[in-house]
Amino acid sequence: MMFMGEYNHTIDAKGRLIIPSKFREVLGDTFVVTKGLDGCLFVFDNEEWAAFEEKLKALPLTNKDARKFVRFFLAGAAEAEADRQGRILVPNVLREFAQLEKDVVLIGVASRIEIWSRERFEGTASYDDMDEIAEHMAQLGLGI
Repeated sequence: MMFMGEYNHTIDAKGRLIIPSKFREVLGDTFVVTKGLDGCLFVFDNEEWAAFEEKLKALPLTNKDARKFVRFFLAGAAEAEADRQGRILVPNVLREFAQLEKDVVLIGVASRIEIWSRERFEGTASYDDMDEIAEHMAQLGLGI
């Protein structure tokens, strides 16, 4: 099953955030939240996280960029569990990284969920260049 859709929520002063029920059904009881690219957080179910960890472990320890890449994703990673209201507690280090203060956008992106501050999401969610991006994706083998 893959994640898709866009949901708007708020994060409270204690760092609690509602995970949409459609996402919770796929995530299961516990899952992983970590720093993501572009200034958002990534959320993985345990199966996807295990696969991602294996890919990270396979990177060469002698490569400086590889070490930094692994450190980025693993140092901030936290196991999360939804409470009865469907909320998770987002650790402070992750809230600060993603600038989560009040308005939050959760989006399903196939194998993961991304958690964005609304302000940051709106600043990066311009799709004016999609024709150009589609050409690049075609070069990577994704033709439409």
